[in-house]
Amino acid sequence: MIETRATDDMEPVEDFRARARAFLEATMPPLGDGWNDRSDERRDRERELQALLWQGGFAGICFPKEYGGLGLSQEHQRAFTAESTPYDMPFSLNVPTLGILAATLVEFGTHDQKLRYLPGILRGEELWVQFLSEPSGGSDLAGCLTRADRDGDVFMLNGSKIWSSAAYASDYAMCLARTNWDVPKHRGLTMFIMKIHQPGVTVEQIRQVDGTLEFCQEFFDDVQIPASDVVGEIDDGWTVASRLLVHERLAVGGGSPYTSGASFGHDGSGTDTTILDAAQEAGTTRDPHVRQLLAEAHVRQMVGGQLVKRVTEGMASGALPPPAGSVIKLFGATNVMRRSEIGLEIAGAGVVAWPADSPGVAGDLGRASLSRQGVSLGGGSNEIQRNIIRERLLGRPREAAADRDIPYRDVRRGGSAS
Repeated sequence: MIETRATDDMEPVEDFRARARAFLEATMPPLGDGWNDRSDERRDRERELQALLWQGGFAGICFPKEYGGLGLSQEHQRAFTAESTPYDMPFSLNVPTLGILAATLVEFGTHDQKLRYLPGILRGEELWVQFLSEPSGGSDLAGCLTRADRDGDVFMLNGSKIWSSAAYASDYAMCLARTNWDVPKHRGLTMFIMKIHQPGVTVEQIRQVDGTLEFCQEFFDDVQIPASDVVGEIDDGWTVASRLLVHERLAVGGGSPYTSGASFGHDGSGTDTTILDAAQEAGTTRDPHVRQLLAEAHVRQMVGGQLVKRVTEGMASGALPPPAGSVIKLFGATNVMRRSEIGLEIAGAGVVAWPADSPGVAGDLGRASLSRQGVSLGGGSNEIQRNIIRERLLGRPREAAADRDIPYRDVRRGGSAS
């Protein structure tokens, strides 16, 4: 984790907060309906919002100055987030572009890669996505079958990735591919930067149960990737992927120092405003059982906020190791599931059917419930987070793995071997 604590030569946090408050009030539009719209129009709008942050000098608060950021601390980022809660922000850039992929590039990219890509990201000109999961892989990310074979100064990429959020509308990806079949599976992977829309790449959108088409599957047919676009070292992509997943767990759990804007449904004080709005819409705010559910949602949000602060500060200081991000991720995932259950119970029949032109809060909760399981899977399932906590935080023995020390070409598996 990059050290981002405030130092004496930095602008005082309260001075920065005051500047941010004035900028936000004068520049950014208020938060309104449509923040969770995943349309192309909304995505284009968020690029514009990110450009406003850049022009105002508030983009990339914790990113290094050398590459277009402000080089400030997590305290500065938290102050900006608190002040920005009432305003419309470029939320779709947070995950995965800023909080996951740009953060990984800061740690593993070459100087030239960071100079080339980070300023464009911070200006809102480039959306990034991760190409990690594969159709045959399940949760076994290291069981990667997409291959990259070197041919002089380029690698030839062949294979397929899946569950890539908004890949069709994104510009670049970090793609994990197998470059060595003669070593155990974790030691023969390489991470690449790749342009998505280029010859040999086919992107297909997947219709989800809520009717959206955000998830994608990609097919690669002799896609050329320059060797200069390797992130980290050749055959050491697992090191990069592992850190990428740390950033993903922090970003999904609300603890990334690289993202701006509060989590939705959270007003900064711990109150889940979406659920409260549902109770007000249903006229049940004085019902004792509903009030108990609202209190539970409120407490869960407050606990989550304190957990994020405690873990991120511990990781920044070195008191906690990077796998501690799994604690935030696991709590966040289980909290989303429980809050969804509370919202459905409070909203009642309105979550089952609603007018197409005016779904109201209940309709919004109903649609959100269809994808609530996603946060339990992105960045690794809850079961994977529990294994990480057990093995890497609590020091318990690792689970047995029959393929741990076997060259990957000799491992029995589904799909094409090589």
